[in-house]
Amino acid sequence: MKKILRLILSHVVFAIPTQALHICTPMLDLSGKKIALLKGGPGNERHVSIKTAESVAEALRCLGAEIVEVDVTGPEFEVPEGIFIAMNLIHGTFGEDGQIQAILEKRGIRYTGAGVETSRIAFDKGLSKAKFIAGGVPTPRSQDYKLDGSEPLTISIPLVSKPPREGSSVGVNICRTKEEWAIAIEEAKKFGTTTLVEEFIEGKELTVGVLGDQVLPVIHIEPVDGFYDMNNKYPWINGTGKTNYNCPADLNAETTKRVQDAAMAAFKSCGTEVYGRVDVMLSANGSPFVLEINTIPGMTSSSLLPKAACAVGIEFPELCARIIELSLAARP
Repeated sequence: MKKILRLILSHVVFAIPTQALHICTPMLDLSGKKIALLKGGPGNERHVSIKTAESVAEALRCLGAEIVEVDVTGPEFEVPEGIFIAMNLIHGTFGEDGQIQAILEKRGIRYTGAGVETSRIAFDKGLSKAKFIAGGVPTPRSQDYKLDGSEPLTISIPLVSKPPREGSSVGVNICRTKEEWAIAIEEAKKFGTTTLVEEFIEGKELTVGVLGDQVLPVIHIEPVDGFYDMNNKYPWINGTGKTNYNCPADLNAETTKRVQDAAMAAFKSCGTEVYGRVDVMLSANGSPFVLEINTIPGMTSSSLLPKAACAVGIEFPELCARIIELSLAARP
């Protein structure tokens, strides 16, 4: 009987959902390695970056690394000698737009994440939008609108207004009326002379992490009130926002694959290296629309990339080590 059972089992193929699959690879040995954590930055997300650095420092110390935290306020920051690698944890302006990457390369310092040009493209919503369109990535219709009103608005209300070169939903406004659009124009002037205007996609807010060639589980973001703005992303800042996260998102296999494929296509269309997080809207009929790529996503206790990685068995210290390993491979 046992012999028959063994024979039957030898011909059974067990299907493992791809979202539950963790490809095990030897983890980079960071024992005794001196790692600089670049944190803060001069932009609007400075406080989030400092929180990210706290979490990453703790994780890397668990792996035996020697951590040096560098508070960056501008281009004149100093990185100590003998650093194995600088981990760029500066979200938004200066950290995510290619500026700090160019400085580090000029100094001959290895760093984590996307390179100079791919950071610049991914951070600029207009440039990345052009790459999405050229690569056949589904994305909302848009217009680079001049705030002096010299050109007509071609996107109908309801619409979304967002600064072309800010991160973490800074300055984003959903406009359902002409009055809200007028207010959005005035706010947009704080960030520049143009604003990116997109058609408003009614549906589910999703995000998809990418780690090298691995696409992570889809997360469904459900703000209790409003949309996923700074208030709802980081409730620990002022204590008023609240968001529910479903990881993996409650989507059927076909829709999940469609969303993940769109996210990876967006990532590749911009040539993005190492890791990131792609924000996607899912319309009522199940069509995904890519909004943007975050090349230095948050790594705080409430951040989404660590949640998605954990869902496939990648614990936080391993995630940090993997980011370093992929970065070294991208720029040997």
